[in-house]
Amino acid sequence: MAKRDTKTAYVCSNCGEEFLQWAGRCSNCGEWNTLKEVTITPIAAERRGYAGVATTKSVSLTQVTLQDNHRVPTGMAEVDRVLGGGMVSGGVILLGGEPGIGKSTLLLQLADKVASRQSVLYVSGEESPEQIRMRASRLGIQQAQLEILPATDVTIIAMAIAEKQWGMVVIDSVQTLYDPQYPSTPGSLVQVRECALRLQITAKSTNVPLVLVGHLTKEGVVAGPRTLEHLVDVVLYLEGEAQHTLRFLRGAKNRFGDVTEVGIFAMEERGLVEVGNPSRFLLRERVIAPGSVLSAILEGTRPLLVEVQALTVPSSYGTPRRTVSGFDLNRLHLLLAVLQKRAGIDCSAHDVYINVAGGVAVKDPGLDAAVCLAVASSLREKTVPEQLCVFGEVGLAGEIRAVKGQKRREKEVESLGYKTSTETSVRDLVHGGKG
Repeated sequence: MAKRDTKTAYVCSNCGEEFLQWAGRCSNCGEWNTLKEVTITPIAAERRGYAGVATTKSVSLTQVTLQDNHRVPTGMAEVDRVLGGGMVSGGVILLGGEPGIGKSTLLLQLADKVASRQSVLYVSGEESPEQIRMRASRLGIQQAQLEILPATDVTIIAMAIAEKQWGMVVIDSVQTLYDPQYPSTPGSLVQVRECALRLQITAKSTNVPLVLVGHLTKEGVVAGPRTLEHLVDVVLYLEGEAQHTLRFLRGAKNRFGDVTEVGIFAMEERGLVEVGNPSRFLLRERVIAPGSVLSAILEGTRPLLVEVQALTVPSSYGTPRRTVSGFDLNRLHLLLAVLQKRAGIDCSAHDVYINVAGGVAVKDPGLDAAVCLAVASSLREKTVPEQLCVFGEVGLAGEIRAVKGQKRREKEVESLGYKTSTETSVRDLVHGGKG
């Protein structure tokens, strides 16, 4: 057999850019002494084409057959909600999140559910099998079909995936893997890109659902080249505050379903627990006091009832403070200006603090009306009726506008025994109009 021709290229270990000759500085990212010599061979047959299938013939769409088990439920309703009904055979999922937020815990629990029906491979590049066993014992997981592979060489991992028909494969994490063909260190852009591509081809050719764990950068995106998110089919983020109980599983990309759905969990001693009724969960410790207002927001297509808390105190300095938790600070400045101009509520001599109870970060404009009412309630030391729920976007003219999913919000409010406000302006709302 004739030997395949090889050629030499120089790859930047920082940004992954390739060059035909060596240089002291990478012209793409500007870093010095990062170009490494790489011997490149022609792409092997198993790396040609999508999903490793080498073909030059097209096929009619009507001739493509779907498998009966193309979408498999995971056994966790909140995860299935975000995925669109379950994992797709051969689908590649990228799960990102802050360190310690619960990514490994969620995937170990997910692996436990799937392992009750099929064998699951959990590849760990960060923890030893003993450490995983300790975490599994704490979570009450005892599954013989859950197999652990402590490996970081992507060649070994690809072989292990191809050896058996797994129900799911978990890679924790993609930043720990390396391909021996490339000289850069694990976690570099080159290694992340090449290892993810190798695993993607393996998953497609074996029809095995694959989950990759990715660490986040300080900018809040998955570390590695942007092509990593293009390679995978689904991108999920596990979000939440480490000091709070709630965790939100959100979809940023989904080739097989909607990206607006949100899965909600509570972090407890026994791991992540699915929250079936998040509104009741968020309001279980509500305290009725001046500055406390109930509001209905929309997370994806799911309505949630949250408590907005406001505190106003006379300012001790020339410039009053504005502090928020779970709400946008610039939006608060705008709402305070509307309150002053349109409703006569002047907070220019007061510090204003806004908090969305429960650690929920809200971007929904429907929270505007509740924030305005909470500020007025705190400033006047008047308690808002306990059963009143307020939501709506506030315009610069002081009007309260309708928001997305209004009927769903109203239905959630009524199901929990609350009533909504009928005010259409901020002035009527904060001065106790007809609502």
